[in-house]
Amino acid sequence: MASKKTITTLRDKSVDELRSRERDLREQLFKLRFQRATGRVENPMKMRQVRREIAQIQTLINEREGAQTTSGHAAPTR
Repeated sequence: MASKKTITTLRDKSVDELRSRERDLREQLFKLRFQRATGRVENPMKMRQVRREIAQIQTLINEREGAQTTSGHAAPTR
């Protein structure tokens, strides 16, 4: 499970910083997948940790973008 420290640190960052971190993590995940394919991965659990952090970042971005759209305008009702 991800530590509270990681989640707290992510919550303190702006959306642009989160997107930048996500980009870096995706690159790292690509490299880890390549290492796994060639049989040279040192820490197989690192892939899981990276995927989880990417998911946490995506969740935070979606929460913030959703909060911006709902606070700006009310959704039309039918």
